Amino acid sequence: MKFYVPHFIAAFTIIAMSCNTQSSNKNADADSMHAAAGEAASDSLFTTEVTYSDGSKNYKSFAAYKNGVSNMPVVLVVPEWWGVNDYTKTRVKQLAELGYYAMAVDMYGDGKVTESPDSAGAWATPFYKDAQLAKNNFNAALIKSKTFTNVDTSKIAAIGYCFGGGMVLNMARLGENLDGVASFHGSLNGNLPPAPKGSIKAAILVCHGNADSMVPEKDVSNFKKEMDNAGADYSFIGYDNAKHAFTNPQSTAVGEKYNLDIAYNAAADQASWKELQFFLQRIFQ
Repeated sequence: MKFYVPHFIAAFTIIAMSCNTQSSNKNADADSMHAAAGEAASDSLFTTEVTYSDGSKNYKSFAAYKNGVSNMPVVLVVPEWWGVNDYTKTRVKQLAELGYYAMAVDMYGDGKVTESPDSAGAWATPFYKDAQLAKNNFNAALIKSKTFTNVDTSKIAAIGYCFGGGMVLNMARLGENLDGVASFHGSLNGNLPPAPKGSIKAAILVCHGNADSMVPEKDVSNFKKEMDNAGADYSFIGYDNAKHAFTNPQSTAVGEKYNLDIAYNAAADQASWKELQFFLQRIFQ
């Protein structure tokens, strides 16, 4: 097993319940039009809606990038089960500020977003049950990301939160040709047969809350065993006192509202974000 030593070591069913709530163009007509259609988030950062299709379903997503930069590595962001909401867009913009072409993945199609746990659960459950379905929708975004003129299509990674964390780990299990995937408080039980030895191409970073009651300890041990047996290049970092959904500043209020055992943890959020930066630098070098 190849194991990435972290820079910061801090002390299928209901996983997505603990995520936080908030409220095909051909080549998107090239990136030159992105700046015209997008909103300037800063002097050099541009955001834009991105629409695409897989032939049977239409998708509506969100991207951000630094103006005037070429050959940017791509980072796809798979959101919590609520869809591409404001929290997801904030992470996309943060990645763009780091110099990546960041694009959210619309897993559901038509840009569907909800604040209802019932709706979110109904939308997410098919993807937990059928990893191939998730791969099909993920691939629609992956293909779209390769059409932008200012990206380096040889450097692509995916990150995910809660539901999205479980999805990107399954993309790695299914052998997606990605440089790396990173999961933040994501589900670890992929509902798939164990990945065969040598089948995982992507480097893997898992940022997990050690106080996460939504992810059983047996899932943690089984995940590590699976990665070891597959010979995966992975890093598993647990943060003490961090509950599920620890990266989202709204999670404490959401947990109180829905009686969920989730909470924001600023220290774990900041440490895991730094780990992601080191991880992306490593896999894209």
